[in-house]
Amino acid sequence: MRPGLSFLLALPFFLGQAAGDLGDVGPPIPSPGFSSFPGVDSSSSFSSSSRSGSSSSRSSGSGGSVSQLFSNFTGSVDDRGTCQCSVSLPDTTFPVDRMERLEFTAQVLSQKFEKELSKVREYVQLISVYEKKLLNLTVRIDIMEKDTISYTELDFQLIKVEVKEMEKLVIQLKESFGGSSEIVDQLEVEIRNMTLVVEKLETLDKNNVVAIRREIVALKTKLKECEASKDQNTPVVHPPPTPGSCGHGGVVNISKPSVVQLNWRGFSYLYGAWGRDYSPQHPNKGLYWVAPLNTDGRLLEYYRLYNTLDDLLLYINARQLQITYGQGSGTAVYNNNMYVNMYNTRNIARVNLTTNTIAVTQTLPNAAYNNRFSYANVAWQDIDFAVDENGLWVIYSTEASTGNMVISKLNDTTLQVLNTWYTKQYKPSASNAFMVCGVLYATRTMNTRTEEIFYYYDTNTGKEGKLDIVMHKMQEKVQSINYNPFDQKLYVYNDGYLLNYDLSVLQKPQ
Repeated sequence: MRPGLSFLLALPFFLGQAAGDLGDVGPPIPSPGFSSFPGVDSSSSFSSSSRSGSSSSRSSGSGGSVSQLFSNFTGSVDDRGTCQCSVSLPDTTFPVDRMERLEFTAQVLSQKFEKELSKVREYVQLISVYEKKLLNLTVRIDIMEKDTISYTELDFQLIKVEVKEMEKLVIQLKESFGGSSEIVDQLEVEIRNMTLVVEKLETLDKNNVVAIRREIVALKTKLKECEASKDQNTPVVHPPPTPGSCGHGGVVNISKPSVVQLNWRGFSYLYGAWGRDYSPQHPNKGLYWVAPLNTDGRLLEYYRLYNTLDDLLLYINARQLQITYGQGSGTAVYNNNMYVNMYNTRNIARVNLTTNTIAVTQTLPNAAYNNRFSYANVAWQDIDFAVDENGLWVIYSTEASTGNMVISKLNDTTLQVLNTWYTKQYKPSASNAFMVCGVLYATRTMNTRTEEIFYYYDTNTGKEGKLDIVMHKMQEKVQSINYNPFDQKLYVYNDGYLLNYDLSVLQKPQ
């Protein structure tokens, strides 16, 4: 047992004994050793009136014995006979004050913990709300990327460039125009208004760019008329050849690209093809088609058809169809039929666009396939269909031709090969190719913003040669080129963007 505790247990007994020796001491004597508890002092006083001298003597005599029992006990009797004693308690008493401080600190910490815990619960609820908002935003972005692609900054930059070019042309006209320049001044005002409208459109719905494009076309027409009439001595310009005819001397130039829009499946679909159907019986009623490949750059699975260019621009009235067997970006459309390379084979197929079913399949004799001789920078385009004024063609290579381009004229109904020409141009060194009036034109990459029409082969004469027609582009790689004989435009699929170009041909004197 600890010394302090022994003292506490023994103290009442000794004090009682001392009280018996001292006589009647009045009120009960508090037990020393509990001074730390409320109401108890660390020292106790004992009071008594001397009943007799003997009592006093006994008290004096017995005081020594009490002092002997308590080493830390001291006492004395004052003049009035009152006994006063003092006891020093040991240091091993229970620390109540510390316990009270600890309880208070624990209570404060508990309150703080409850407060912080309530904040955590509130944060958990907020996180749940934000998680739902983030999920909803992710779904909306996914829908926008797939179905509601808006115009990018690239479209407006291109429009600004076109407007700047018209401004320069108006300035040149004002300097060289003879006589009244009222029309030119009016055009200058309209072009300035056009610039303001473009800047405003950039902050509004991007699809409104369709209207601005129409106004640009109208202004360009007016500018051409003014430029043609500025000098009465201007030689007479020969009218362009009738659409669908070959009364010209071949391609001699190409316009800058017009960015139509991003393909309807989104930025991730870099490979594909697009164009306008050409039908000799109804040349001006050709529908527009867009066929992005899957993200693997190989499988053609979905395509869309639009009756007009406005429908395509506004993403309305589209007819979306699915096939599971197309391969590569060499697709072409002719007379309401789509022509594709069958997946993983050298077979070719004609797909009826009305029913979306295969009408005919045929094996292309000796054609290399599955990336054996595809174009530069474009995979899975060993077999490339082309359409021109003369009908349906296919461009490919064989092992016998050592990779050089082979051109075959096809029967567009049966897909039988009608005639074949062999060129000296290595197909993998060209970036793409197209046909105009029986003449093959091949392109190659000059840099990330420029292509060049560098080679031609004329199936009418068997002649081939070099060209240097610069062809600008928006993105780095050209995946496909399709020509339409009616509007004499090239439809180019450029890293997911749909571009078109106007071709200039050499006019033959009449």
